[in-house]
Amino acid sequence: MANSSLLINLSMLMQRPTGISTYALNVVPHLAALSPTLLTAQPDRFPSFSCQAIPANLTPEQGSIGHARRLAWTQTELPRLARQQQASLVFSPIPEMPLWRGCRTVVMVHDFIPLRFPSWRSPLTQYFRWIVPQVLHQAVHILCNSQSTADDVIRFGGVPAAKVTPIPLAYDAAHFRPLGLPRQNYFLYIGRQDPYKGLDQLISAFAQLPRQAADCELWIAGSADPRFTPQLQAQAHELGVAARVKFLGYVPYGELPRLLNGAIAFVFPSQWEGFGLPVLEAMACGTPVITTAAGAIPEVTGEAALRVEQNSPKALCDAMRALVGDPVQTHQLRNLSLAQAQQFSWARTGQATLSNLSARL
Repeated sequence: MANSSLLINLSMLMQRPTGISTYALNVVPHLAALSPTLLTAQPDRFPSFSCQAIPANLTPEQGSIGHARRLAWTQTELPRLARQQQASLVFSPIPEMPLWRGCRTVVMVHDFIPLRFPSWRSPLTQYFRWIVPQVLHQAVHILCNSQSTADDVIRFGGVPAAKVTPIPLAYDAAHFRPLGLPRQNYFLYIGRQDPYKGLDQLISAFAQLPRQAADCELWIAGSADPRFTPQLQAQAHELGVAARVKFLGYVPYGELPRLLNGAIAFVFPSQWEGFGLPVLEAMACGTPVITTAAGAIPEVTGEAALRVEQNSPKALCDAMRALVGDPVQTHQLRNLSLAQAQQFSWARTGQATLSNLSARL
């Protein structure tokens, strides 16, 4: 296999992509000019690249053990592969790198959620508190997905601003687009079900909708989490709306545009986001968005969303009620969303990443 001066670590890439995997899959094709070697267990996804096979059990799909295996692999096998490939630079789409090994690395940081909402029993909180600052100090440079995340990198990581470059994420314009489908009678959320996402507030708000909206449904898409999903299902049952709150589980990427196009609105009451990729994908479909002003969300939505106060079921309910049966406001938000989404593209994200990596090779 030919040697490459750039090695891209895709050990976190999942078979069923969500946020970080979606980012990697869309950015890597734009880095072809650097002739990198990809460390991946899924070489079929990158037929035009030189790939080095790595174990397939290093991802979040294997749970905590997958994370633990990847961290051990990063400290032991990744330095060996970097030497074997004579790599002068390693690019990691997450804040992981070999420490104290002289391995020149550029890392991408997506958020500091584990420190903004810490759980002292969570290994992820401990990793971000003790290991990530070492990664940030030893990295050659740090990329991040928004100015909000850049501010957190500087605040929590204690690194100078000159070492941090925000590069916004994007969406696939050929995939997420208006499909001309009739709106159906459901509100939609897509994402994880962690407490900071505000789903308990959303279910409470949905239960407060007045009678004229009583035939609406709330669809919650995203992999079930045994820590949180049963509590949310129990809440819907206690509030008497269990029959109208649908937990869809993981929705394949190919089905997301239809799901988004059919919704009354996309509702995203998160308490903090490093970027908020589902919000952008909803806007690209022309779907009205109800969300908060938390973290990077205003950087994504501009003035194209209905913003509500955090932790306020009443504010959420009022915004949802405002869109039920209001074609004028729905049309206005659709046009604003489509115009705002045009500011983001994977080509821009990829080109900015390419330029940044090129400057450090």
